[in-house]
Amino acid sequence: MRTQAEKAAVFRALHERPGAFIIPNPWDAGTARLLASLGFEALATTSLGLANTLGRPDGAGAVSRGEVLENCRVIAAATDLPVNADLENGYADEPRAAAEMIRLAAEAGVVGGSIEDATGDPHRPIYGFDLAVERVQAAVETARALPVRFVLTARAENLLHGRLDLDDTIRRLQAFEKAGADVLYAPGVRDLATIRTVASSVGKPLNVVMSAADPALTAAQLAEAG
Repeated sequence: MRTQAEKAAVFRALHERPGAFIIPNPWDAGTARLLASLGFEALATTSLGLANTLGRPDGAGAVSRGEVLENCRVIAAATDLPVNADLENGYADEPRAAAEMIRLAAEAGVVGGSIEDATGDPHRPIYGFDLAVERVQAAVETARALPVRFVLTARAENLLHGRLDLDDTIRRLQAFEKAGADVLYAPGVRDLATIRTVASSVGKPLNVVMSAADPALTAAQLAEAG
């Protein structure tokens, strides 16, 4: 079994090599092992998948921080593959408090994780720009202090919450990159032209979730788009 440090090195190498790679979403140890047997090189936890297994809605605090961390632990221990974690908004508004989720996730065995700028409050769904950047900065500082080379993904959630402002989404991703995020993610980008625009606007790897994208898109097309 690989050590956590070895998993971290593999995961970072995946992000540094040319082209794109596919990272599927198990929701428990069984699905993690099934996906590993199919030849995938890394895995990523899913807040939606976990919530569904518990019979709860995704978001709005329906799944506790402890339940998320236990899911991380189970999936990370299930296979030799590196695991990235969906850590939602860090279960806190204040930057340092949210960044603590990064440390706890690493202790659970994952080697990457995401922090998003969605608040969980339908009345103010997205953190203000400055606070969103401060939260990423705090998460980066926490990740850099870990004993493993943790890959931090910063998510701009406008498109999932009715804020169809691509310029602001790109502005946030660029600020998150400047703050030190390793990977950038704007869930909700759908068509190839928009994906190409976002990818060309940033210098770090861009994650695209296929459940929200045009189902006709292929992995090869996404790789070509950057």
